[in-house]
Formats: sequence, structure tokens, C-alpha cells
Amino acid sequence: MTTMDVAAPQTESRARPQSSRSVVLDVVEVVEETADAHSLVFAIPADRRDDFTYTPGQFLTLRVPSEQTGSVARCYSLASSPFTDELLKVTVKRTHDGYASNWLCDNVSVGDTLEVLPPAGVFTAKDFDDDLLLFAAGSGITPVMSILKSALSQGSRKVVLLYANRDEKSVIFAAELRELAAAHGDRLTVVHLLESVQGLPTVPQLAALASAYTGHRVFMCGPGPFMDAVHDATAAAGFVRNRVHAEVFTSLSGDPFAEVELPDVDAETGDAASVTVNLDGQEHEFGWPRAATLVDVLLSKGINVPFSCREGECGSCAATLTAGEVDMDNCAVLDEDDIADGIILACQARPRSEKLSVEF
Repeated sequence: MTTMDVAAPQTESRARPQSSRSVVLDVVEVVEETADAHSLVFAIPADRRDDFTYTPGQFLTLRVPSEQTGSVARCYSLASSPFTDELLKVTVKRTHDGYASNWLCDNVSVGDTLEVLPPAGVFTAKDFDDDLLLFAAGSGITPVMSILKSALSQGSRKVVLLYANRDEKSVIFAAELRELAAAHGDRLTVVHLLESVQGLPTVPQLAALASAYTGHRVFMCGPGPFMDAVHDATAAAGFVRNRVHAEVFTSLSGDPFAEVELPDVDAETGDAASVTVNLDGQEHEFGWPRAATLVDVLLSKGINVPFSCREGECGSCAATLTAGEVDMDNCAVLDEDDIADGIILACQARPRSEKLSVEF
């Protein structure tokens, strides 16, 4: 979207949620992390805390007002940790021609409100039983920071961060990283890779740095070329592929805040598989028509399933397929290891097997 100077709509236009699934959150702090990156800190209403339980590495979807289209939806990773931070924090870095990021950095201040969908995403650390090697570049530090803080709080293993930036002034969370390194000197190692000093990171350079940590589990987030280099470097250094996890960036093309009409799904007509779904501690069994997605079937039955975009672009509806096989039209947000682990997108999944089992 082309960047334009658009007058900020007043709070009144943002005071009511557009969707029954979204929440209007108060901005209680704005932190200028660098000249082009701001963190927005949100308070959570007491009656919605359960909806905003999250796993380190997940993101929030924000509705950003636009005079051209009414609004645009953008996903921003949580830099806060559910184990160390009471409030939610996302960090927004300006991007060239990025309407949403520039609007948020230019217009949002303490006391404003923003409409937000609950946390989602599959780039998460399931436990902290492994030593971690974390790669980040630029604003890719945001979900990595959540994982890093959580690992230091909840685990006892070593954490190594390799963080690439243009120059010293571009380092997001510089002071916080210094404080964490000082407080956890026996466990946390932070290595800064500055283009102004060392040039752009290369595969041989990254492989040499990573080779000392081949027993660690890897998480990476950053621009595409950086992630490609880290993939090549970790492969060259001998890392096992299923221990290397990458955030996958996608752009939302639809409006996840739009109210959804309940789909008309009739399990009694046409070919249908049998599925057992475990969701929020409850087990549901029903017929799953082969032409329908799992999200549509659940919605048609009045079951409150997590979802946002319904286009396979955000990962909000990620679930684990524990039995059976499915087909998915768009699953680019999942990496090979996610799929190998049985992760599916319920908004894209259609049954291939006769009997299936799914856990959210």
C-alpha cells in the first residue's frame, strides 16, 4: 500500500469493536525504541484476560484506520513475555511505503485505543528444555525477544542471540538486552552483527558463529534474505533441520475484523468424513463434509473456534492433526517442520481420510 499523509481518525471512530471477536485495548505506554521503531504497550480488560493468554513468539492483529479503505489489518509480534510482563507490548518499525507502520508510529499516543484480535501464530517455543540459538535481524528481534525473556525466566539452559542491524543506532531493545545480559551473564550471550562494522551477514560468517552451538535449538526471524542465509548457514554447520524454526511473514489480503456470516454446512448431505475435535477442554464429534473447511464446520455448529483471516495467511486457526489426513489450499505460513509435526490450518483444511482427530 502506498504511504500517504492521512489525518488520524478520532478516538470515537475506534471506540467500538468492529468484530465480536476483537477487543478495543487502551494504549498505556509508547516507547521510542529507535528513531524508526516504537513499542505500543496495551492494558488488557479484566474480563478479557483469558482471551489474551499467549505463547512466546505469537503476534497481535491490529486494525489501523484508513480514510481510503476504512481500515487495514496488520500483524505485529509481541515483544513482551507472558511470564515476565503483565502488559502486552508490540513493536512497530517503519517500513518504506508501509501505511500501517508509519501511521502507528506517527499517530498513536498514550490514552489512545486500538482494536485488536487475540494472540495467534505458530512461531513459538513449546518448552524451554533446550539450549537456544536465536537469530534476529532488524524488527525480527520482536518475537525472538519474547522467546528469549521467557527462556531465561522459565528454563535453566543457555541462550545465545545473534542480532543483525544496520548500525548501533538501529538496535531495538539495546538497553533491555544489556540489562538481561548483565542479569544472566552465566546463561545469556548476545552477539551484535552491525552492517556498519562487519558488512551484511554472510553464510560463511553465520555458519562459523553457529558451529559452536550445533546442539542448540534454533529460532530465527528477520527479512527474507537474512532468513535464507541463516537456513543455509545452519545447514552448513550441521544443524538438524527439525530443530530449526523460522517465522514466516505473510500479508493479510482480507479483513479479519469483518463480522463473519455463519456458513451453511450440512453434514447430512454429500460425502462427509468423521472427525473428533478437542477444543478448550471439550470433545466434539461430527461429520465433516469434504467440501468444507474445518473452521466453517465448527462455526456452523456454533463452536467458538479461533480464527482471523480465514485465508491461510495468519496462523490463528493452527491446530494439530493427531489422526487422519487433510488437504490444504494455502499453508505457506507453516514451514516444513510444522507440517511434519501435524500442524494444520483449520481455515484451509478439508478431510482426505475417513476418520480424523484434531486438537486446538
